[in-house]
Amino acid sequence: MASLLDHIARPSAVVLQLSVVLGVIFVVLKVAQFYQQRKKLIKDLEAFPGPPKHWLYGHNHLITVDKLLTQAVSWGEKYPYAFPRWLGPVLPSLIIHHPEYAKSILGRTDPKSSVPYRFLVPWIGKGLLILDGPKWFQHRKMLTPAFHYDVLRSYVSLMSDSVKVMLDKWEKKITDRKSVELFQDVSLMTLDSIMKCAFSYNANCQTESNSDYYIRAVYDLSCLLSNRIQNFSYKDIFYDWTRKGHEYQNACKLAHTHTDKVIKERKMLLSNEKELDKIQKKRHLDFLDILLCTKDANGVGLSDEDLRAEVDTFMFEGHDTTASGISWLLYCLSLHPEHQQRCREEIQGILGDRDTIEWEDLGKMTYTTMCVKESLRVFPPVPSVSRQLSKPITFSDGRSLPAGCQVALNIFAIHRNRDVWEDPEIYDPLRFTPENSAQRHSHAFIPFSAGSRNCIGQQFAMNEMKVALALTLLRFELFPDLSKPPTLMPQLVLRSSNGIHLILKKIR
Repeated sequence: MASLLDHIARPSAVVLQLSVVLGVIFVVLKVAQFYQQRKKLIKDLEAFPGPPKHWLYGHNHLITVDKLLTQAVSWGEKYPYAFPRWLGPVLPSLIIHHPEYAKSILGRTDPKSSVPYRFLVPWIGKGLLILDGPKWFQHRKMLTPAFHYDVLRSYVSLMSDSVKVMLDKWEKKITDRKSVELFQDVSLMTLDSIMKCAFSYNANCQTESNSDYYIRAVYDLSCLLSNRIQNFSYKDIFYDWTRKGHEYQNACKLAHTHTDKVIKERKMLLSNEKELDKIQKKRHLDFLDILLCTKDANGVGLSDEDLRAEVDTFMFEGHDTTASGISWLLYCLSLHPEHQQRCREEIQGILGDRDTIEWEDLGKMTYTTMCVKESLRVFPPVPSVSRQLSKPITFSDGRSLPAGCQVALNIFAIHRNRDVWEDPEIYDPLRFTPENSAQRHSHAFIPFSAGSRNCIGQQFAMNEMKVALALTLLRFELFPDLSKPPTLMPQLVLRSSNGIHLILKKIR
């Protein structure tokens, strides 16, 4: 019996020993691969000095979320043009903080970096924000008519209606010396507005927060994404198995169900000649109408998958970024009553006794537009964009990077670069007089990025910001709540971790 057991045990021992040897070889190969990869990355970035890094943590131990942007500005003053930032031992990115370097990158068509954009794919799919190459170019060309001024003109009244609902809410909230938190209400307002523009859909989401499952899904997705980016770590590979991961997946399904349903119903209408004629004669065509009717050079329209991706992309970009821009704009003017009053007087002079805004009014808001732009400089809604180099690049000062490197354009730091802006921390709308703008570097002010991949919806966003500001200043005086200053929190959009609190005083 003992010999039989020994006979059985020998192969098992051999297998175990072989497994251990193979395991050790695997670990050694991985360590060697890690070492070679790290050595190559260090060599790639050796021309760009930067802050000292830890071999394992990189720069993570030096930066907290609430100081991420100000730290980049501080390091930018010490390391000209660009510096490397390491997320751990093998994930570096060259942080660009000078407009000349930004011009070199944005003049190319490199794809977006995988982080953080891949987090968005389960929700918005591969639309214009994520795509690259020939398909991106095709979609960009097909979507451009949706942002023609004749289309945007019809959206002004829809935006005005949504803003007035928000202002009515604020009237009910205000009490003496008690502030109102803006960001959540502004976000619901821009969501309401874009639902009307994109889908011709009135959701009542501002007054009935549980009125529609799609509204809840989009709102939940925005919050979950913000939280995910804020807490990103190498453990992120397990996100799909966490409670928040399940919530994100379920919200994506709900959002997709709604978008697919709307696309299917609208397609059925378009297949009916009489209904098609009615749609084309509508007072305004919405975003989905235009997408369904557009064709490429071969007469082929967008697939259902592409349609959903573009609509969901427009929903994400068109409400979250604009909500950030409007909230920070109101905050800036609360801090500067002289600029606030000058804007109010300009708007009153344009509108007279009217409390409605028309398309032609927007072009007359000269000083108001300057204030909007200065707010976008100080608090850019998208504080950073990133690219992965598809081919080598040589910058204007002779330094180079090979293909495959990650670069991040820190728009917040570019907008505060002292080589370009005098006293950049001061809010001064006069920076944007035609004379001053003409003398500035072409890439010193890039709140909507620049080049071929600039934001296709930038005019939509500017219009909504001006409509929201004008109607707000007609009804309220704005004062900061000094007991609750905002704390910058850079994510896909620029937020405040504790909200944006203003004291509102009714004018009329």
